[in-house]
Amino acid sequence: MKKLVAYITTGYPDKNFTIDLALSLKEAGTDTLELGIPFSDPVADGPVIESANLKALQNGFKISDLFEVSSKIAPNIDTLWMGYFNPFYHKGLDTFIDEAKKSKVSGFIIPDLPYEEAQLYKSDIVSNGLTLIDFIAPTDTKERIQMIAKDAQKFIYLVAYAGITGSGISEDLSSIVSEIKECSTTDVYVGFGVNELSAKEKAKGVDGVIVGSAFVKVLLDDTISLSQKIQKVSQIASNIKSAINE
Repeated sequence: MKKLVAYITTGYPDKNFTIDLALSLKEAGTDTLELGIPFSDPVADGPVIESANLKALQNGFKISDLFEVSSKIAPNIDTLWMGYFNPFYHKGLDTFIDEAKKSKVSGFIIPDLPYEEAQLYKSDIVSNGLTLIDFIAPTDTKERIQMIAKDAQKFIYLVAYAGITGSGISEDLSSIVSEIKECSTTDVYVGFGVNELSAKEKAKGVDGVIVGSAFVKVLLDDTISLSQKIQKVSQIASNIKSAINE
């Protein structure tokens, strides 16, 4: 059974909505939740997620809100915190580690922390029973793929293309997936540009997909109610989970 990872922006439009949506996504077949930490300069994300980040910050999001909602969510569904390194550095990695353990969050995704720099922090994260997700991109050399994949945990985040999230770009990933599988038994999940239309194709040869912009786009739709947003996002998740396992 191929897995679905769902990204949502924490605290947008509010904390209770985030909790309700997360639990609904679990019921819809989501295997892992990426709780996005709102940040003013999300360099790897496209305009959809960037907009949700800024709106959450304008609504007064605080890191303490992340910890609060996680305590209600993570005991019910496998949860990762996805955020840029600045908040981790500013608040202190030890604080994030301690709070993650308290709330049963399983690890971190930090897209602007290169593999080499990540090694400075990875041992502390792993020794506390948490995971730091590694990224591999189509532009990586075979040697770099082997270096990153050899000690990857939980799953490898395969970036579907060189660019930002939410784009419709498509690349043939079969060769890079083969290279990863040759040197690692860790699951490979593909992210960037995965939606209802592309999920089945992008899931070929990998163990799961990561979906973000397709969900957050619904959260930004002010023409529907909060309950309708939850219903619509959950239906999309259910459709994607079915599509990747056909």
